[in-house]
Amino acid sequence: MAPLSKAAGLQPEKLVQVIATQTEIAKLGLDLGGVMGFVAERAQFLTDANGAIVELAEGDEMVYRAASGIGKPQLGLRLPRQGSLSGLCVETGRPMRCDDTETDSRVDREACRRVGLRSMVVAPLIHHGETVGVLKVAAPTVSAFDESHMLMLELMTELIAAAMFNAAKFAPSELYYRATHDDLTGIANRALFFDRLRQNLAQAKRQSEHVGILNLDMDGLKFINDNYGHRAGDAAIKATAERIKGVARQSDTVARLGGDEFGVILCKVADLGDVASQAERIAAEISEPFNFEEQPLDLGASVGMALYPDNGCEIEALLEHADRSMYQMKRTRKGSRTADRSTSPKA
Repeated sequence: MAPLSKAAGLQPEKLVQVIATQTEIAKLGLDLGGVMGFVAERAQFLTDANGAIVELAEGDEMVYRAASGIGKPQLGLRLPRQGSLSGLCVETGRPMRCDDTETDSRVDREACRRVGLRSMVVAPLIHHGETVGVLKVAAPTVSAFDESHMLMLELMTELIAAAMFNAAKFAPSELYYRATHDDLTGIANRALFFDRLRQNLAQAKRQSEHVGILNLDMDGLKFINDNYGHRAGDAAIKATAERIKGVARQSDTVARLGGDEFGVILCKVADLGDVASQAERIAAEISEPFNFEEQPLDLGASVGMALYPDNGCEIEALLEHADRSMYQMKRTRKGSRTADRSTSPKA
């Protein structure tokens, strides 16, 4: 629970909400990426901010590892530590507030403009006595925050710090792995997917190469959960992840984006035909027979795809194209199954 010395400055209803947040975090277990994403959403809500971001210090950069609101489109963004308020917070280990990014010399003004923030509060994330990152809330207006918001943010960082300690109790070096990989499947999580995607697109732009993106949605997971329980559902998710990874090349990134959704980044592909061939191989592999505790279950996935730069040059455009492609496949498959049932002979 949050220390009383800090919690005493909160309104009772806010303290109740912090405690409720702590309870929900406990349910997430060792899924550090999930904890950071959840705390970002709660921090935004509890401070009436327009966005919240968890940035981890990695070398000379600050990396957006979880984000909500106006920060969400920038997930995976890397910025220099030097010359930023977040970097200064890491260096000093002290919470800081900026009332106007246009006049504050401590901030990276261009980065603030890119995210769309004008005022912010940052609080340090401390793991094993070392400041490893920050939790930041932001608003597009000046002077949006006061001392009460700084207090709330400090309490929220302690919730993340506790999750960090539990997730990487004995190996501080394991912290970044836990923050960037899905706890259930062991593959990359949403934050690492966007980080890699930004890096791959930047490299492809420099070298005039193509990058493929696959968006996969499992078919029938709800049926498995409803009829065989969530243990069977988790086993199906893990099997799907293993099968995708087994088909993917070593240079590709396979990620669980959340729930029953997966993403794959295909580096250095020749054309859309290459992307389609890989999508077909993955779909075929996922559909292979699967048994859970001697019970045969049907696995399948609808796969959408996009190709940089043919289908867009920005992340949002590419993902939207892949998403539309995936839902088109899902609709086509549902229509095909309906037609098969309507034409099949009746007993």
